[in-house]
Amino acid sequence: MLVFLDTEFTTLARVDPELISIGMAAVGSSDFYAERTDYRRDDTSEFVRTDVIPLLGKIPGAACTSVELASRLRRWFDALPEPATIMYDFVIDWQLLQAAFAGDLPPNVGAHQLVDHKIFRTAPYKLGEVLTYSAAWPPHHALADAKALREGFLRWQTAMSGRVWNKT
Repeated sequence: MLVFLDTEFTTLARVDPELISIGMAAVGSSDFYAERTDYRRDDTSEFVRTDVIPLLGKIPGAACTSVELASRLRRWFDALPEPATIMYDFVIDWQLLQAAFAGDLPPNVGAHQLVDHKIFRTAPYKLGEVLTYSAAWPPHHALADAKALREGFLRWQTAMSGRVWNKT
């Protein structure tokens, strides 16, 4: 099963950005979202302070510590009906997911794949984004971004499956 991942984190100016929030939009299962309460607030960039932090707190019960996050992630992955292929659009997302487990990934985390950024310019992908984002769920909320990645990718994939390629 495909699971689309997005994270929000403190900054790219440091070699060790810290996870703030994580969203995963699954195909054929429930989604996952959590917000860390124990990240280093002093390390956040101006962008994070103005565009990410104001979006936190929208989902009741999402707040947790890094220790609680690892436990919540394991429970969510354990409940998936089949092994997950993790799809993401930025390598740091994958790295932060790995770090969030504070150890080995669960056995049902199968492959992982960086989504090719070329698809982001396609009409089907853009439509998926437009249909996902709203005033209530704008870009830079990890779950909204994960859902937009899922919808855009699936629309692009459907459009490509019907494409006729020149075989001469």
